Amino acid sequence: MFTHIYLYKLKNIIRDRNLMFWTLMFPIILSVLFWMAFSNLTKGEVFHDIKIAVINDTAYKENVNFDKALSYVSADNEDKLFDVTYTTMDNAKKLLKDNQIEGYIYFDDGLNLTVKTSGINESIIKEFLDYYVQTTSTATTIMAKNPSVHSSLAKDLSNKVQYLNEVPAGSANPDTVVYYFYTLIAMTCLYGSFWGQKEVSDIQANQSYVGARVNIAPTHKLKVFSISMLAAVTIQLIEIFVLLLFLIFILKIDFGRQIGYIVLTCFAGTLTGVSFGAFVSSCITKKEGIKIAVLIGGSMIMSFLSGMMYAGIKTLISRNLPVLSYINPANLIADSFYSLYYYSGYSHYFLNTALLCAFTLLFSFLTYITLRRQKYASI
Repeated sequence: MFTHIYLYKLKNIIRDRNLMFWTLMFPIILSVLFWMAFSNLTKGEVFHDIKIAVINDTAYKENVNFDKALSYVSADNEDKLFDVTYTTMDNAKKLLKDNQIEGYIYFDDGLNLTVKTSGINESIIKEFLDYYVQTTSTATTIMAKNPSVHSSLAKDLSNKVQYLNEVPAGSANPDTVVYYFYTLIAMTCLYGSFWGQKEVSDIQANQSYVGARVNIAPTHKLKVFSISMLAAVTIQLIEIFVLLLFLIFILKIDFGRQIGYIVLTCFAGTLTGVSFGAFVSSCITKKEGIKIAVLIGGSMIMSFLSGMMYAGIKTLISRNLPVLSYINPANLIADSFYSLYYYSGYSHYFLNTALLCAFTLLFSFLTYITLRRQKYASI
């Protein structure tokens, strides 16, 4: 009997083209749109050498120290800052007018900079010149007060001690773009609530003809319901894995290398989504359209609060209302994936997974209590 009901429910679920589209095809289409929108987002952050010009006249040649400093930051290595063109004043003005350089440097009663517009590159050039002027002024002041340090001053300035070290918090670089795809999987897990809602409606006599037949059948309705929920979880898991494979192998989204934990997250998220739908459907006595509207609204609100539409909302919630992060299943699912990607430890991941399992047990228990109390005067 178990096999018969299980296979029947699988066929029944697969034939529901409407729900199959929203739980499988819609997330795939949305992931492609995400990829098109975000694929080039971080490429604009790559730093390129700043093109500048230097007026190579007598005044510049007399400033040997500045020439050495400029040569150091324009040398061909990984720390190269400027791409320098040594030219005349007239040619530098022409290059700036044609947007071939960001600015030009010249000496005329001091160090001067001319730029066409204000921006990040122009600010970097100015910051470099200000730093040089400040360092030169400091060295001049020290030598004026104590000429004996002249021989060691250059060595001290070139061997500055760095007291701060940059230590990564995790095993990967922070990436807000990849987090959007994690929230997409979280949303898809919550869309499993549609299957949970469908299975509850199919055993309620006042909701469907199928429910009426189940209630007069000799088989206990909760036994039929349990088998039906297992079939719903099976289909939803398959859909999640199809989406996951599409993201990894087609869109090249990084989920880390902990395959076992990734599968566990998908399983926990699917159980939470399906049980959430069953709970909502068992509590609401209205027609199917009202139930679906509640599930869509709830899924979208939880997805938004997890950072799907705006990643900054997740940070705002964690700072101002952290408890909301732990009672939002969508956030727990997305954060589990991000923990595997970013953090080197597993404490944060196991906390999220444990909370998902707790929500699944809570929703399942409340659904059971609600359904076993439902009686019908006539069918």
